[in-house]
Amino acid sequence: MTTYAFWNNKGGTGKTSLCFQSICFYANAHPEERILAIDVCPQANLSELFLGGLSGGGSDRLLVRQGETVRATIGGYFQLRLPSPYSPPSINPHDFITRPVDYNEEIPKNIDLICGDPLLELQSNAISTLANNQIPGTDAWLAVVDWLRDLLNRLDGEYDTIFVDCNPSFSIYTQIALSAVDRLVLPVMADDSSRRAIQNAFSLVYGLKLPSDIYLTYAFATRLRKAGRSLPKAHMIAKNRITQYMGDASAYAAVLRSIDVDISKLISSNPDIFTFHDVEDGVVSIRDFQTTGVVAFARGCPLYALKAGKRVVLGHRVTVHEDYRVKMVAAMNDLVSKL
Repeated sequence: MTTYAFWNNKGGTGKTSLCFQSICFYANAHPEERILAIDVCPQANLSELFLGGLSGGGSDRLLVRQGETVRATIGGYFQLRLPSPYSPPSINPHDFITRPVDYNEEIPKNIDLICGDPLLELQSNAISTLANNQIPGTDAWLAVVDWLRDLLNRLDGEYDTIFVDCNPSFSIYTQIALSAVDRLVLPVMADDSSRRAIQNAFSLVYGLKLPSDIYLTYAFATRLRKAGRSLPKAHMIAKNRITQYMGDASAYAAVLRSIDVDISKLISSNPDIFTFHDVEDGVVSIRDFQTTGVVAFARGCPLYALKAGKRVVLGHRVTVHEDYRVKMVAAMNDLVSKL
């Protein structure tokens, strides 16, 4: 079983739409595999996409799942863990799983979903408090960050590949998600803030270039390593929202090259935190989804299944151009080939 997290602590990088398309493309290319998507984000946009998108009732369908007797979301699972934070309670993991194709026919049949939940924000303080308790003979923090790992252990053998969409933060529920995965995909944009975000991400996850040694004791990497756990390895840097006409040769090229240089230096100094040895093997460029992406997002539709032509999206008439859609599909196929 291989597990991926899509995460960047900077918002606005197109992480969720990229995650959604990656999961659908991967599932479509590997119909023999069982895929599980886990939405560990209070916004739950990934879940809405899988359940039909903005115009397909995805939000209403998500509310129905949140209203089940056993709340069928990641927040529902966490809610059952709050009274039993340090040892897994007796649960049925399938209570939290949704089959997206039952709601959205565009989704491959081999994908299951654990929906996101705004309840995560309400739970965050309580979970953090439980993680910081001092209990003789118990590593409270480790027991709490193992919550998702505990759930996946209950599903052992049922899925071949798992994708986790994380919140653009480093809150406790993000740490729970990242501690349960093998590989990390970081979407970035062609701007200086994204370049800084990569540096921040590697500080948060791997404890690199911290401003003072005082932070090292409490660092995510330090605590996981102390427990003999492996950190997720950086598997891909996705340069997202590269526009069709500017591309890598645009005015942003200097920033894009700087990102490559930064990654190259990190590979040289910390090769153990990467799954790749050369920048070319771990960096992909994704064109801006533009109108094609807006339509796909509204309908909860993979780009490969989207039809060209005029569409009405939330009252606005737009056009999906086939030549651009084909280029987007090619870019996504390139990304998925590296998974």
